[in-house]
Amino acid sequence: MKALRTHEVGGPETLTLDEIDVPTPGKGQVLVDVKACSINFPDTLMIRDMYQFKPERPYAPGGDIAGVIEAVGEGVEGFAVGDKVLAGIGHGGLSEKVIVPADRMFPIPDGVAFDKAASILMTYGTNIHGLKDRGHIKEGDTALILGAAGGVGLSAVELCKAYGARVVAAVSSEEKGQAARDAGADEVVIYPKDEMDKAASKELASAFKAACGPEGANIVYDIVGGQYSEPALRSIAWEGKFLVVGFPAGIAKMPLNLTLLKSCDICGVFWGAFTMREPVKFRAQIAELFDLLKAGKIDPLISETFPLERGGDAIAKLANRQAVGKLVVTMD
Repeated sequence: MKALRTHEVGGPETLTLDEIDVPTPGKGQVLVDVKACSINFPDTLMIRDMYQFKPERPYAPGGDIAGVIEAVGEGVEGFAVGDKVLAGIGHGGLSEKVIVPADRMFPIPDGVAFDKAASILMTYGTNIHGLKDRGHIKEGDTALILGAAGGVGLSAVELCKAYGARVVAAVSSEEKGQAARDAGADEVVIYPKDEMDKAASKELASAFKAACGPEGANIVYDIVGGQYSEPALRSIAWEGKFLVVGFPAGIAKMPLNLTLLKSCDICGVFWGAFTMREPVKFRAQIAELFDLLKAGKIDPLISETFPLERGGDAIAKLANRQAVGKLVVTMD
């Protein structure tokens, strides 16, 4: 079988398409014939050894997969050969076949395509945990979402609207702004791509405040970090929640006096650790996401698909912050 693997620390250009043996599932495992693997921001970091998890090389990146069970190991219950499943596996997804622990799998509901299924777990999973468990979102809230046009951002827009919130989408271009509007955003703020001086930072803070309204944002959902975090924090409401989700623009240095002045909270959203610590709650949230999908309240936007041999191109596009919605590698 073929797998797109990393053998050395480096960018997507260092990945090689290898011919390797088909693995055999052990106790509690299944072998999945992969049909689709979505690309997520951790994939761009992991191959550079910049992520908190550093798998032993060689390995294939790709954490969210969907496919068909080809073989079942000892002790697996509730799944059979031929079942359509999706799974979050951390890495290994850019392979034609992959071993998956049975307790990390979910059945794909009827009528859901493989590429859509592969786009659910990390993006919507992160957001349902972040918005509900950490942000305590409620109907009538105003949510400011930074980086609102990527896979995580657009799914955050959809979920906020599903939960009855007003959404201010912050993006880096008008094209991305339109994607956020199409997903349901009520207001769009376009922030500069270039480095901001103090005056530009204040100007962005004013734009955020104007879009959020006089009461400010009850939730700031920060997927970007860097120079954009402080202006967003300045627009937060009294007792608001500032949710730290990611930092492709860098790790922000926040003026903590603002948290006192607004009596607000800065909260981390570490979805991967949550899924390990609270597996029952995690499964309930994924079930809720599929209910929302069936109700038409969420629908992953897949802007581009790539064959396995071009999986590195997908990772590069995401790393360069050029993606709108989800990028998916398909094995057909």
